Amino acid sequence: MLLWIGLMSTAFGVSVLSALIPLISVELFVIALMLRAPDTAWWQLAAVVAAGQVVGKLLYYYAGRGSLPLPKVFRRTEDTPSRWSLRLARFREACRGRPVWTAGVLLSSSFVSLPPFAAVSVIAGVAGIPLRTFVLTGLAGRFGRFALVAVVPGIAGAWWF
Repeated sequence: MLLWIGLMSTAFGVSVLSALIPLISVELFVIALMLRAPDTAWWQLAAVVAAGQVVGKLLYYYAGRGSLPLPKVFRRTEDTPSRWSLRLARFREACRGRPVWTAGVLLSSSFVSLPPFAAVSVIAGVAGIPLRTFVLTGLAGRFGRFALVAVVPGIAGAWWF
């Protein structure tokens, strides 16, 4: 039991870090963990890693929303509306007007990472996509992604050996 708690806690921590620092590959971690401890339940590992990834991406989401203070370099200083602010307003309205399309883009990004989920997390915050939509689609897509990654070592091992 303690081993399971340790593995899942480590998986959660690595997944949060990999969500914040793109150089860390949580996919390689999941594969290595499944090869080292093949009796680990793939669905539990996928759920823990998906939760950690979404928790990490929430920081990007809130930064895009403007809820987290950003360094001066990233903040606008002028108060007059620019071309970009007008385009952003149109983009927000397009996302509000097409919630199914918006959820589909979030889901595909969280599963396939095309477009990159880190960028989509910021854009979701900027566009004012509801937190519930972001979290639910992110969890669903990330769970699917990491379930597939966790199952592949066992399938490959059974097929080759």
